[in-house]
Formats: sequence, C-alpha cells, structure tokens
Amino acid sequence: MEYTPVTPFRRMVDAVLLQHRQVVEEDLPERGVNKWEALRELSAARSAYGLSDRDLAVLQALISFHPGEILGEDEQTLIVHPSNRAICERLNGMPCSTMRRHLARLVQAGVVVRRDSPNGKRYARRYGEEKIAFGFDLRPLVLRFHEFCEAAEQVRAGEARLKRLRETVSLMRRDLAGLAEYGGRIRPDLSIWDAFEDLAVLTGRALRRRLSEDDLQEMKARLLEALERARKILEGMETQNVSTKADQSEQHYQNSKPESHDSELRQEKAKPAAGGPKPKPRNGCDACSPSEAPKRAVDQREANNIAIEAEQQDNRPNLPLGLVLEACPAISDYAEGSVRHWHDLVRAADLVRPMMGISPSAWDEAKLEMGPEEAAVVLAAMLERFSEIRSHGGYLRHLTAKAAQGEFSCGPMVMALMRREAA
Repeated sequence: MEYTPVTPFRRMVDAVLLQHRQVVEEDLPERGVNKWEALRELSAARSAYGLSDRDLAVLQALISFHPGEILGEDEQTLIVHPSNRAICERLNGMPCSTMRRHLARLVQAGVVVRRDSPNGKRYARRYGEEKIAFGFDLRPLVLRFHEFCEAAEQVRAGEARLKRLRETVSLMRRDLAGLAEYGGRIRPDLSIWDAFEDLAVLTGRALRRRLSEDDLQEMKARLLEALERARKILEGMETQNVSTKADQSEQHYQNSKPESHDSELRQEKAKPAAGGPKPKPRNGCDACSPSEAPKRAVDQREANNIAIEAEQQDNRPNLPLGLVLEACPAISDYAEGSVRHWHDLVRAADLVRPMMGISPSAWDEAKLEMGPEEAAVVLAAMLERFSEIRSHGGYLRHLTAKAAQGEFSCGPMVMALMRREAA
C-alpha cells in the first residue's frame, strides 16, 4: 500500500491513538507469537490495562478471524476485516452497540489498531500479489507480547502475595478467637476477652469481602497487637499458678533426680577418703557444707531456666503453655518431671520423636522452620492423634513446608483438640 492513513474515519484523533500507531510501525520479530498465548497473557494482565473480561471476549472473537495459529508469519493476515454482524454472531448474539463499546476500549488500550478505509468499511482487495486490507490490525499483540507477559507476571505475583497475606490474617483470627474462648473460661471476670472475640468476629466478616493489600496489612497489625496482649495476660496467669504450685511442692523439687545423683556422687567420693584427709567441698568453696549443695543446685537450675526462657521469648507460639498442656496431656508422660517451661516441652518432644517414627532430619527441619517451641507443640498435638495419622514423618514434613511459606500456625491444631475434648 502506497500510503498508511493515520486519522480514523469520522472519529476524533487523540494522543493515545497516535502513540499506538507509532508502535505498529515497528518491525515484527523474526518468530511470531501464538495468538492464544498472547490472549492468555493479556487476560492475566487485563487489570493493568483497564480491560474487562467482556473486552477480552471481543478480542477473542477478533482473533478467531485470523486464519493461522501464529501471528506474524504472514503480515498480510494480521489485519482482520469481519463485519459487525459477524463479530456479534461469534459473541453469541451480543448487541452491536455493546460490541462497539468494547472494541473502542481495545483500541484505546492499544491492543488492536483500526485500519480504516476511505469510506470506513472493512474489506480486502488484491492488486496482483499485493493484498490491501482495511479493518483491525492485530500487530500490537505481536509487538507488545513481552510487555504483556511482564505485566501478567507482576499481576500473578501480587495475587499470590495477597493470597498469602489473607491466609495469615485468617490464621491469626482463629488463634485470637481460641485464646479469647480459653481466657474467658479461666478468667471470666476480665472484659478484655469480649473485645478480643468481637475483633475476631469482625475480622471474619471482613474476610468475606474482596480486600486490598493495605486493608489486610492493617488487619494483620491489629490482630498481632491483640494476640500479644492475650499472650501476656495468659502467661501472667500461668506464671502465677506455677509459682503457687512450686511453693506448695517445694519438698518434691528438693528430692528430684538430679539432686539424688549429686548426693550419690558425693557419697562415692567420700568413701575412698574415709581414712584419709577430709575432701574439699565441690565448687572449691570451703565454707559451704555438703547439706547446702542440693539447694545451690536447685538455685542454679532455676537460674538456667530463667535465662533460657528470656532467650526464647521471641520464638514462642502465640499460645500459653498451660493451654497446650491442657489440650495435649499425653506429652507430659514423657517429660522428666513436670513441664514448667517451654524448654521442658521441647525436651519431652525430643524424647518422644523417635518413638513416633520421625527421622532426625524431619525433626531438625521442623524446628528450623517453625521454631523449637512450635515444633514441640505440633508433635504434642500429633501424639494426641497418634492412631489417626498414617505417616507421622510425612505429616510433619507437610506442615514444615507450609510453615516455610508462612501458611501454618499451631493454634488451630490445639484449639481443635480442645473442641474435640469438650464435645
């Protein structure tokens, strides 16, 4: 064709149309583009170009008039020239006015370009071997294919990020509802549990709608603050109860196994020296009598426990230890004494792990991804359902993979056990 028109037939010219026509003047790549793949990528990125699903349905009808599968192999076939009636028939009877409105959106977005004839009709003519066609040019689908792919990847990444954030908010909501239920049962005099329960209910209602990423981030921040407050309140109650029990059973702790071992060790050291000089007290302290050694051992052990608790404060689950032991009492049978701290629970889980057929690698990976405390809670919950789980190692690896993606919380497992026990 000797001349390519720039102005549309009986329509206003704007900067957007001129810019899109400049893109069409570029050379096509050596290899063409599959027309259905181009449509699929553009469908994924339609929000970035302000297109709707109805607009893409019209584009699909236009593409169907192209005779081949690959766009760009034959430049003469890139311009399709169906009539409005033919397009509406392939759109299952869409009204012509509606079809023209969607066509205008496709042209405005630069997905297709109009090639208007002098009288505005769509047709094709041959002059020898040259073919001149007037209609809709599909060349932008080829030239902008990589742009469509990049936009589609960004949209897919945003949707995946939004999905993970939505799942995190849902898990936090369930944890808060469970803690509010537990707190209201053991301390019904505190009104804070009603506020926590209301927040969980309102969050659940909000999750039924289509929320933006900013809305979900705001919900996550509110839920995280509420979970921290609930955890501190419940841990304060738990510490007070543990201190009371420790005062009532002080004699039991003084006769624990490590102290008996210390007494036996001192007796064994004293036997060879019966006829010789008096042996030096342990720890190099001449002023300390042997009767004070058990008390020093208890104090040292308590100091170590406090240090460990302070070090692991940030890695604890959003559940109080008392609630875990109430829902999973079987793990206490494998502990060396009473489970008073999180590290006691982790130690009991280390002991019961080989009995459940879980490999050391699976256990180490779970502690690495979840944290030792949360992994111990998961193992305690699995012990309660020992006969229901076919492969304990495989089940733990599955939960570890979800934890690595940020899609797992041990709260629902514990609360499910609580509800099953109450039923």
